[in-house]
Amino acid sequence: MKSLVVYYSRSNITKKLAEDIASQIDCDIEEIKSKVDYNGRLGYARGIKDGASGKIVEIESQKYDPQDYDVVYIGSPIWASRAANPAISYLNQNKGKFNNVKFFLTAAASGFDSGFKQMEEKSMKPLKTLALTTKEVKNKDYDLTSFLE
Repeated sequence: MKSLVVYYSRSNITKKLAEDIASQIDCDIEEIKSKVDYNGRLGYARGIKDGASGKIVEIESQKYDPQDYDVVYIGSPIWASRAANPAISYLNQNKGKFNNVKFFLTAAASGFDSGFKQMEEKSMKPLKTLALTTKEVKNKDYDLTSFLE
């Protein structure tokens, strides 16, 4: 089965998880890059504001086409109880191109249910979901076995 891991990560937590997933299933991986600057304190505040408003942001062109893959793993941090805007922009941009999806979200503590619901509304029902806190990812306190099956 041909798989792709696509993720957005502002603070490298979601990136760390995405790289772990990709290494375990030996697949292509691609970062979603926003044209909006979310770096630093100002970027953090902008992300919270954009997350709360649901703003669709421009993202850079992607190398991989999701329709070429059996499963696309899509990862995002949670911003204001929503998936990060660049990840939602990716889903909007590729609507109708997914064969199957699996979602993974990272957050300080909460917002997972609303983030998954939002991602599903923008794409399709996922085969599986994975929700991990920042602390779990930093400490590698998780097992991906059932998520990857």
